[in-house]
Amino acid sequence: MPTGIVAAEMADRIKITLPDGSQREYESGTTPAEIAASIGKGLAKAALAAKVDGEWADLDRAIDHDATVAIVTADSDEGRHVLRHSTAHVMAQAVTDLYPGAKYAIGPAIADGFYYDFELPDGAHFAEDDLARIEARMQEIVAADQRFEREEVDRDAGLALFADQPYKVEIIERVDPEDSSEVGEGQVISVYRNPRDGDGPFVDLCRGPHVPSTKRLGAFKLTKVAGAYWRGDEHRPMLQRIYGTAWESKAALDAHLHQLEEAERRDHRKLGVELDLFSFPPEIGSGLAVWHPKGGTVRRVMEDYSRQRHEQGGYEFVNSPHITKEDLFQTSGHLEWFAEGMFPPMELDEGTRYYLKPMNCPFHILIYRHTLRSYRELPLRLFEFGSVYRYERSGVVHGLTRVRGMTQDDAHIFCTKEQMPDELHSLLEFVLSLLRDFGLEDFYLELSTKPEGKAIGSDADWAEGTEALRRAADAMDLEVVMDEGGGAFYGPKISVQARDAIGRTWQLSTLQVDFQLPQRFELEYVGTDNERHQPIMIHRALFGAIERFFAILVEHYAGAFPTWLAPVQATVLPVADRHDAYAFRIVDRLKAEGFRAELVDAAADSLGARVRRAKQEKVPYVLVVGDEDADAGTVGVNRRGSDQPERGVAVDEFVAQLAGEVAEKA
Repeated sequence: MPTGIVAAEMADRIKITLPDGSQREYESGTTPAEIAASIGKGLAKAALAAKVDGEWADLDRAIDHDATVAIVTADSDEGRHVLRHSTAHVMAQAVTDLYPGAKYAIGPAIADGFYYDFELPDGAHFAEDDLARIEARMQEIVAADQRFEREEVDRDAGLALFADQPYKVEIIERVDPEDSSEVGEGQVISVYRNPRDGDGPFVDLCRGPHVPSTKRLGAFKLTKVAGAYWRGDEHRPMLQRIYGTAWESKAALDAHLHQLEEAERRDHRKLGVELDLFSFPPEIGSGLAVWHPKGGTVRRVMEDYSRQRHEQGGYEFVNSPHITKEDLFQTSGHLEWFAEGMFPPMELDEGTRYYLKPMNCPFHILIYRHTLRSYRELPLRLFEFGSVYRYERSGVVHGLTRVRGMTQDDAHIFCTKEQMPDELHSLLEFVLSLLRDFGLEDFYLELSTKPEGKAIGSDADWAEGTEALRRAADAMDLEVVMDEGGGAFYGPKISVQARDAIGRTWQLSTLQVDFQLPQRFELEYVGTDNERHQPIMIHRALFGAIERFFAILVEHYAGAFPTWLAPVQATVLPVADRHDAYAFRIVDRLKAEGFRAELVDAAADSLGARVRRAKQEKVPYVLVVGDEDADAGTVGVNRRGSDQPERGVAVDEFVAQLAGEVAEKA
């Protein structure tokens, strides 16, 4: 065969590298669907989309170059993302079918589900009853097996295509980072068409990918209707948002719906009212909580235990003011990188601008810089329960988990570069140990790297900090998940992710390596060589915000705090008025031993009603005392969660039992 023909045939072949590292050759123009079919019938049937060189691709996208290819299936997190995004598009089609003239805005996949925002004609609103009707239309679209057909157009063509959809037009014109799931890069606009029998196709603006056809969708359910400002801006139109959830199977959907029911039962906002823990008076403002005595007691116990552990861990306690002149945040870079999350400035002292602090770190830096430090002082660990203020849009404020005023358990560690690896290791051990004391056990770690275009500092510093964090994470014997580009503007970070009692994941503690702020503030220490060197700074938040961690604990325990944390550890109930004096002696004994006890006397209500109320308040122990107890020096013990009370328990025995539970953090 002539050499030129052989070379041409070889040029038409491409080399595909699979996730296991194996390689296969295919004809140029081969699609991910064909690659999946060549591997096996099972994979071909399960495939929903693909990753080509790390980028999303539809299964019918031709590949014309050597590439790494991963087939995405429904039983993976990435596969569920595709399912949910495609289900959102089907919902948009169903709504526009049922409500002619409806305007559709954005419909992303989110954690465990999806949503889509709509504006209905004549200012109409969805009702919860409408969800069943929309679901039924979605099922018809699924049964029709409509294909998702991708097309790429230029901006002018995209604007013409969506001329009657103002929110899509705004997305095309802005090409905002918020819209990354809606449009492609540069001047190319990607759209998806779903051909319909007897009518024109439904067209949506989307970057993709999507499932090959609507019949490939899994099990789904629409869950609720809510209002949502366009772009989260209260000055923009209020749209109608429909939330839904989608999974690869009915069994997975049913399990998730059960979790949602359980989450509703555990909602800290509801329990906060029922257990009289905290409130949000409208007179104060959105996202600003006040703590009631019982909630304040739990918070005090949390903070006291944290202080004790920090003191044992070699931390120095500091405090800083709530406001500062703007110069501090200009030096730190917060006004450049974080201004949207800060409250507006106040002008005082003949025009000097002051800001409420969103972070504690610049203040701790000034404490470090107050005097020239020696290497003998390092590592220097500064700790503060510091109140900070962040301007959250009203549309995202949510109970205690997303507030505008919060208290962070902030620590900043200043160390030498040589000390950094050991310090990160010990910090991570300290964090995990303390979280376990609060009853959280199921963790994984997320390592967030440099956010390109939004970071300060050299690549070398970022690489060194990231590698030190990686080594510390690997030593914890926990799963480590990469979050590429998710670091703060000043350094990479590790986030501790915890799963609660019903399997939800919460981001908790963070460790951030920072080479940049020491440079910006010209921090120094005198080394063993008697020369001046720049320290490394490590940012560490353990609870994160006290408010948010408290909310997580409320939901994790469904309001039934373990005995050591409970606002009231024992409620004493005299059977009748004649037992009040003995009941008071029991309460006094418990308080003298350092326990939190209360008495609800017989005049308050019947004994049965008082027992029920104490159980509703989730008190760990309800102690009932009558004639025999007063004579014998005993109590009747009703343990939370037990249907069988213990009669005639000696007071000393109960006190010892209670002390053991508290000591063991039970």
